[in-house]
Amino acid sequence: MANTLLDPQSVWNKCLAFIKDNVNAITYDMWFKPIQAVSLNDNKLVVGVPGYVYYEWLEKNAYKLLKTVIKKELGENGKLAYNIMITSDKGITLPSSPGQPAKNPPRKPINPFEQPEKIPNPDVLPGLPLPQIPDNLVETLNFDNFVEGECNQFARLAGLTISQAAPGTTPYNPFFIYSNTGLGKTHLANAIGLRIKENFPDRVVLYVNSDMFCQQFIEAARAGNKNDFIFFYQNVDVLIIDDIQFLAGKERTQEAFFHIFNHLQQRKKQIILTADKSPAEISGFEARVLARFKWSLVAELTQPDYETRIAILNKKLENNGIEFPKEVTEYLALRVTQNVRELEGAMIAILAQSSLNHRDITIDLAKEMVDKYVRSTAREISIEYIQKIVSDYFNIPVDTINTSTRRREVAQPRQICMYFAKKYTKLPLSTIGHNCGNKDHATVLHACRVISDLYETDKKMKADIDAIDKKMKI
Repeated sequence: MANTLLDPQSVWNKCLAFIKDNVNAITYDMWFKPIQAVSLNDNKLVVGVPGYVYYEWLEKNAYKLLKTVIKKELGENGKLAYNIMITSDKGITLPSSPGQPAKNPPRKPINPFEQPEKIPNPDVLPGLPLPQIPDNLVETLNFDNFVEGECNQFARLAGLTISQAAPGTTPYNPFFIYSNTGLGKTHLANAIGLRIKENFPDRVVLYVNSDMFCQQFIEAARAGNKNDFIFFYQNVDVLIIDDIQFLAGKERTQEAFFHIFNHLQQRKKQIILTADKSPAEISGFEARVLARFKWSLVAELTQPDYETRIAILNKKLENNGIEFPKEVTEYLALRVTQNVRELEGAMIAILAQSSLNHRDITIDLAKEMVDKYVRSTAREISIEYIQKIVSDYFNIPVDTINTSTRRREVAQPRQICMYFAKKYTKLPLSTIGHNCGNKDHATVLHACRVISDLYETDKKMKADIDAIDKKMKI
């Protein structure tokens, strides 16, 4: 029987059955199921695809599969061509064959970062280039302003390595940064993007937070432009998505992200993700998406130590051309320990009070602002703060307390530090010991018992402990 007598849709249905057995269900439903047969003449099956994005994807990802199935159904001389229908009243049709580019590109893909009134009219003539893609990066969140410490050393070094090589060529792709809120993951992600732009100005870098990504996808889906949305994101060289955990539970958005992720990774484009949890702890994602997270180089940003907090404050003050008295800077670094963002907030609150109310920047003003504006961290007492209060009370340098000497005038204040650290912090005993003369957890337990016993039996020790406790709560 001649092929001209065959029903084109019946032939295509057989092709679809073969394709369905050779791709996963989501890929089939998204990229193959919407395709309809148009005609079959002279061993050439013409199918209609709902947009140029489909043609682009099929040519890049399914050429071999389509070639195989067409030969299976139509023989060695079988051919496949597309009618690419652009959604418009004019109904632009672009025929082509697998392996051959379309003669005329269609309208440029919709840019989800443009306001609706700026989105190109779908009836415009074909031949427009891809839209200009904004980077959305914040210029001040650069490596020069990113203070290095033990808390971020590994992540910063990995970020510098990524930004100095051609995007996507290092082993650190994807790069997954995680931390609690306010510890610098957004800053580091921005810094990497800015440095890549500086070193490789021809590369397209795009930063987007997950809320914006979700909103853009919802709007694209409502407008029937879901594939334009995916195609837009597939055209970047470096994609940075901040707070990826907010995609949890959003199945359709995750599906779009999955296709974007795969496309970029297969083409060795750099992907950088941030989250508040590690890939092993994050939840609400499909297994295949989680698997992609776990392919990443994973770097954690932890709570900065006292010296790093001092350095962060000094850097921010320097950038603003301002000086704080040393005791004020030390107080802030000692009392605001959990969150760099709140540390900066306390600094800004002090500056505002000083400027608006013509008050001197003093330790009393600092205490007032920390208590008023940073209540959550004001209740947090760090081991460094404990050591500072104890060392001031006994008039002994902190460095001396942290030595291994057994002299009573030093050993007892060290034991008091351990006592209060166990009482006011959630640190493991081993960590307390490490920060108090490099002692082990057994020494910390012994010190706590000694101070507790003396508190009950020695009036002077009771008075000392009560006085230190009162100072600690000021």
